[in-house]
Amino acid sequence: MIKILLYEDNPQLREGLSVLLNGSDGFEVVASFRNCNNVVAEVEVHQPDIVLMDIDMPGINGIEGLRLIRKRTHEVKVLMLTVFDDNKNIFDAIRNGANGYLLKKTPPARLLEYIQDANTGGAPMSSSIATQVLRMFSEVHAPTGDIYNLSDREKDVLQLLVDGFSYKMIASDLFISIDTVRSHIKKIYEKLHVNSKSEAVAKAFKSVWLPSCEGGR
Repeated sequence: MIKILLYEDNPQLREGLSVLLNGSDGFEVVASFRNCNNVVAEVEVHQPDIVLMDIDMPGINGIEGLRLIRKRTHEVKVLMLTVFDDNKNIFDAIRNGANGYLLKKTPPARLLEYIQDANTGGAPMSSSIATQVLRMFSEVHAPTGDIYNLSDREKDVLQLLVDGFSYKMIASDLFISIDTVRSHIKKIYEKLHVNSKSEAVAKAFKSVWLPSCEGGR
């Protein structure tokens, strides 16, 4: 059973999420709140596996709530669930230790999959967020691919992934087979020491982008 602590200021959405999660096998909402004013105490009392966190809430908002949680523990998984898809909120969430970033328009079945993914160590992100973040990373740190010893062709494949190309589109653009595309992507993931696109996003922020940005904050 995955125990979930829910933070959402919209009462209808909060109730709807609670009904969805409690009505799904393997999920339990242990408590829900409209803001993060007492988030540290609530996490300690309820001992959730996952915190599902809105961003724009009255009182202490989701980003500040995330910071407060991370000051106490890195064990609990925190997934942001928000309408915001702007660079600043995405950056602030991942920078402060979010385990994933999901949009509220995520279909219910997919949301359950994302929560399960996070619970087993994944870093789920809505596909549009993952693409946006990878694009930001690519634009700011284009030269840093050498850190991971990516070949020129692997960099080409990675750039097309960032641009939202499917495997078939990459194969067509680079005049290679889909099997060759898969082989390149497998090698890219091995060199980055990740298993998925979303893990690559998280690694990019935490191990490369963030250290270079903190001095300018």
